[in-house]
Amino acid sequence: MEAAPAIIVVGASAGGVEAVRFLAAALPADLRAAVLIVLHIGAHRSELPWLLNQSGPLRAVHAASGDPIQAGRIYVAPPDHHLLVEPGCVRLTKGPRENWARPAIDPLFRSAARAYGAGVIGVILTGGLNDGTAGLYEVKQRGGTTVVQDPADAASPGMPRSALDHVAVDHCLPLPRLPGLLASLVAGKDAGQTQPAPAKPQGKEMTAEYKLDQPVAVTCPDCGGALRRIELGTLVQFGCHIGHIYTAEVMVAAQFAAMEVSLAAAMRSLSERAELCRQMAERSHAAGGTAVGAQWDKATGEARERAAALRQLLSAEWVHPDAGTDAPQPSRG
Repeated sequence: MEAAPAIIVVGASAGGVEAVRFLAAALPADLRAAVLIVLHIGAHRSELPWLLNQSGPLRAVHAASGDPIQAGRIYVAPPDHHLLVEPGCVRLTKGPRENWARPAIDPLFRSAARAYGAGVIGVILTGGLNDGTAGLYEVKQRGGTTVVQDPADAASPGMPRSALDHVAVDHCLPLPRLPGLLASLVAGKDAGQTQPAPAKPQGKEMTAEYKLDQPVAVTCPDCGGALRRIELGTLVQFGCHIGHIYTAEVMVAAQFAAMEVSLAAAMRSLSERAELCRQMAERSHAAGGTAVGAQWDKATGEARERAAALRQLLSAEWVHPDAGTDAPQPSRG
């Protein structure tokens, strides 16, 4: 029986198109590994497989559920689907968003680590915030190899920096050195090792599937469900009983976006109230109802003042915490 190929899982976000194109162009045609890629594209149309096929020797496709995992093939998560790994094949799901993303990086890394253990190489490339950190943590826990692009070399350093802050990373290199490293790691892998490492990851099991757990605490920006705190080493996440998962930094951003929508709706309602009151004041004054007209004038001014206060809140600068901003820079190796 032919040994299973090594599994390279790659996560990228902002600046990721050029990064994964460079990677695909420089990987060898005889690579004894399957490469699975998540790039944050949401539900938007993606031409990434076509771009990768123009860039390098490995055939790239949008993954489809049930596709067999083959060496020398690149599998790209299609729009609005999580890409998961099972022994021997891939699976797609429209499970809940993680870190405000679908496809998200963490479900790919998590599932690959659980299916292939030490046969997995996890790679975090350029991107903002910290999707991929929890998944890379699990790759490490299951005996896999962890690789991170040097933040100083990344178009957007947030994801690499977060991974370095929370995971004992095996290799941190600039992008030009990553293809050679990956080729050498694959050559040194025991390709027949397909079982997960015995170490059990910390924290709650997460499957990128909808589920119903007992809800507690803070509410989820996506669905309004209650959130519970999950700790993976030094990384803090929040998960709801539906299955949406956020790191603290993404949670803050998601809450802020939800707040902006709510404030904008409130400001619109106040502006409409002010206009209605103005029209009624004008009608009352024209009809000689001075006292009633004065009440409508007062209501108009009140609505305008409160709409102006909301406008100030919407236009003000807000603090957006980034866990990696002040972190000491690790040594490069």
